[in-house]
Amino acid sequence: MDSQILYFQLKIMNDSKGLINEKKWWNYVHEDIRELILQSILLTKTAEKWEKDITSRIKYDSFNRHKFHDYSFIVFPAAKAYEGFLKKVFLDLGFITEEDYFGKHFRIGKALNPSLEKRLRISEGVYDKVVKYCSGEALAKTLWSTWKDCRNLLFHWFPNERNAISLEEARGCVDKVIFAMDQMMTECNLQ
Repeated sequence: MDSQILYFQLKIMNDSKGLINEKKWWNYVHEDIRELILQSILLTKTAEKWEKDITSRIKYDSFNRHKFHDYSFIVFPAAKAYEGFLKKVFLDLGFITEEDYFGKHFRIGKALNPSLEKRLRISEGVYDKVVKYCSGEALAKTLWSTWKDCRNLLFHWFPNERNAISLEEARGCVDKVIFAMDQMMTECNLQ
């Protein structure tokens, strides 16, 4: 990514707790993960501006016809970054092998699922390892709910289920991913 573009993005990319590049995980993760998080934040800000501009130019009753039906596209880069972040952390903590990390078969959703049957939790799960190593069950629950709500439910389609989200809900998912990453760094004492 061009350094001037990155600098511009970092100036506008902040959340309620400060600049995104000041997060503990910022230098811990690969550049592509940082870029994915920046993309989600930039998409959020662009959509907010777009909606504000449209609202000021058209009548309110026609506003809903000009909004997107589903803003999950905003969350996708952050969800992808979250997957990469979790894989890196799980590898660094010894919860998964290099074969899992580099392979095509390891599934975060399966490994984090607290409802995974007992024999699989022992051999393939990471939920219990997070509980044991990282200060109890609260973090493991946060990681799982973030995965389930901001990745799995959004990126699968099922008949008779509405998985479309509003801009506000998309913003909430991006914030939830960032929060989960912050919590993991703190509670697992990662540097």
